[in-house]
Amino acid sequence: MTAATPTAPRLASQLVNGALSIKPLANLAKRQARKMMIKRAESIGVHWTEDVHALRSHKWEAEMAHVQDPNLVYPEYYLRTFHAYDQGNLSWEAATEVEVAAYAVHARIWPDAGAQGDARLRQSYHNVLRAQIPQEPKDILDLGCSVGMSTFTLQATYPQAQLTGMDLSPYFLAVAYHRSQELNAQITWVHAAAEFTGLPDDAFDLVSTSLMCHELPQTVTKQIFREARRLLRPGGHLAMMDMNPNSEVHSKMPPYILTLLKSTEPYLDDYFSFDLEQAIVDAGFAQPTLTCNSPRHRTLVAQVINK
Repeated sequence: MTAATPTAPRLASQLVNGALSIKPLANLAKRQARKMMIKRAESIGVHWTEDVHALRSHKWEAEMAHVQDPNLVYPEYYLRTFHAYDQGNLSWEAATEVEVAAYAVHARIWPDAGAQGDARLRQSYHNVLRAQIPQEPKDILDLGCSVGMSTFTLQATYPQAQLTGMDLSPYFLAVAYHRSQELNAQITWVHAAAEFTGLPDDAFDLVSTSLMCHELPQTVTKQIFREARRLLRPGGHLAMMDMNPNSEVHSKMPPYILTLLKSTEPYLDDYFSFDLEQAIVDAGFAQPTLTCNSPRHRTLVAQVINK
């Protein structure tokens, strides 16, 4: 299955961009988006305030020291405001709210999902991987792993594989490492940029990325695809799961909701107009398959060629 050709931002999106260029309106939209997420979380039984407080009460010095590369220089695109946080992903505020926010955001993908929407979404992705990758990968790299939610579910899907999770935020990785200690999960956490991992050639059978590409400029995503090819062994696979710009849910999104969404996602237009399939092919992969794994999301899987 292939996707329709990406199109330029629709009129509603252009009007939203104009509104968000006015700083007071942008700040208001961010506050409203945050309030809506918290309210939704509490309504489905996710204890946002309580769970976040517990994480923020933890002393994080040991975890941070374990995962952080103090010499890492952050790329400019990563220093933008993300998800209504002024410091973007480089803050404890963001890191301690990733899990509850994921439960809230994914609660309405399916009408009956509620707090299980996030787990159901990730399982739908792994079902595609199982169906399209015939040989179980031995070494898996999870790019943009955040606080490890995607990494832990990959490990559950492939329990015999060696997992590596990579992210640019040491705050996210500290939470991921903390969770892995609680779960006694043997996962390697790496603080690095996905486009310049510093990892050796031909080290992985599967490079996976979940819900990351919509947070990146197109130029960076192209670099990541090329880096993934370098990291993969002959016959290895690249897999990515993210929002589907061609889904009816996104194409018919009301302007108010679109405004709230775009106020927290600075690269959304870049992503929605991006021909991901062609970028993957250009990076040295076979034509990817495309599967709509939820009403809002798509999964692309491609195998390395000529390696």
